[in-house]
Formats: sequence, structure tokens, C-alpha cells
Amino acid sequence: MNPIEMENASPEVQSVYDDICTTRNVSHVNNFWKYLANEPRMLAHVWSSLKDIMGPGALDPLTKELIYTAISMSNNCDYCMASHGASARAKGADDAMMNELIAIVGLANMTNRLATAYKVPVDEAFKT
Repeated sequence: MNPIEMENASPEVQSVYDDICTTRNVSHVNNFWKYLANEPRMLAHVWSSLKDIMGPGALDPLTKELIYTAISMSNNCDYCMASHGASARAKGADDAMMNELIAIVGLANMTNRLATAYKVPVDEAFKT
């Protein structure tokens, strides 16, 4: 798979690239989008979903980026950890926050696996 550069993009892909640049106030698109552009429908779908979910909502932008970074750590996605980690830092995350996030991700993964392995039933008090 090769990246689709802006100068080689089909009109359909260029339209998404233009929206990415406008929305993010940047002059280029990241590699993630260039590779997704090999399937223009997926590019458009993922960009639309990301723009919608990561945009204004009940959670503040930094919290959203920290959650995205945590899930990326759990899924071992180097690209997403780097991209959303950088975005979290740009939105105010410092070293202490990132270190605590790593500790929480590690702890949650451990306790999730223990609860799954032991088949721990959910307490009634937690079901409300």
C-alpha cells in the first residue's frame, strides 16, 4: 500500500483532504489519511466519524484525546499513540498527566484480565 499524496489525489479524495486541512487549520494531511485514501469511501467515513465524535460534545477536547491515547495504548497502535498523544499535549497534557495515563491503562488492562479470568459477576450496586 502506498500513500496517496495531495497532488495525486482523485477529486473525491481531494475533497476530504481539503476538509481535513480546513478543519484542522493545517496545510497537509497526516500519513494516516494518505493511506486510508487508497479506499476513498473508508477515508470519507473515518474522517466524518472522527470529526463528529472528536468535535464539540459532553467531554472536553483534552479528555477525548486522553481517552483516544489510552485506547491506542491498549490496542498497541504506535501511530495512534503518537498522533493522539501529540494532540493531547497540544491541548494541555503534561508529562505528569501522560505518565499517570500510562499507569491507569496498565492497571485497567491488568484488572480487566483478572476479572475476566475469574469470571467475576457484576455487583448489583454497579448495575444501576
